[in-house]
Amino acid sequence: MLRGAQYVVLAAAVIAVVVLADWHQLQQQFLELSVAKRMFPDLLTVALTNTVAYTLSGFGVGLVLGLIVALMRLSSVAPYRWLASFYIEVFRGLPALLIFIFIGVGVPLAFPGLAIPGGAYGQVAVALGLVAAAYMAETIRAGIQAVPRGQMEAARTLGMSHARAMWSIVIPQAFRIIVPPLTNELVLLFKDSSLVLFLGVSLQTRELTKFGRDLASETANTTPIFVAGLCYLLITVPLGYVVRRLEAGHAKAR
Repeated sequence: MLRGAQYVVLAAAVIAVVVLADWHQLQQQFLELSVAKRMFPDLLTVALTNTVAYTLSGFGVGLVLGLIVALMRLSSVAPYRWLASFYIEVFRGLPALLIFIFIGVGVPLAFPGLAIPGGAYGQVAVALGLVAAAYMAETIRAGIQAVPRGQMEAARTLGMSHARAMWSIVIPQAFRIIVPPLTNELVLLFKDSSLVLFLGVSLQTRELTKFGRDLASETANTTPIFVAGLCYLLITVPLGYVVRRLEAGHAKAR
């Protein structure tokens, strides 16, 4: 009885949307083909390409820095643990937008002679990497701690140093465990790359959101924003599926 009522409510909601929506107005504002055609080929050759480049560079910086912070978090040296904990808490607590503003405005003001290599690409890589590293560090730390202690003990018995056993035995196993959450972090970074617009990018360094907003303002139509959103979905939905498959495979392997 209750399930039947739920189906009725759902059907009523769908019918209400279909009947009440102004489909002609929606088509003109979100699916105007003449406006969508103006987005190509720059949508693919500039906006999407830049978005992917920003995401991958930020992920690379975050992965390397996150691994270092995770090892510091597990260190027997107390100041290293304190510093790593402070970094994680600060960069997980601050909105990513503030990090972008700090990198784009704060760093040049604080260090006039310091220039981040790569221009906008370098700034985005650093900003995204700083944010991602705080989350990746905790993920990597959990992965390392999930590796059975016997692996380290066996390696030490064979004469390996602690550092060599960590890099050769423990960390590779840890990364196999944390592949699903790291892939999920890649999805989040892909969306966070839209914050690059706060760095004052040029026409050739625009990503999807900035590209869509600029063209929407130029044409007084929201079709470019809608198309940009579809491009995000074309990347994030398959990645989300990959994450679910990896999680399912990891669950079966246990």
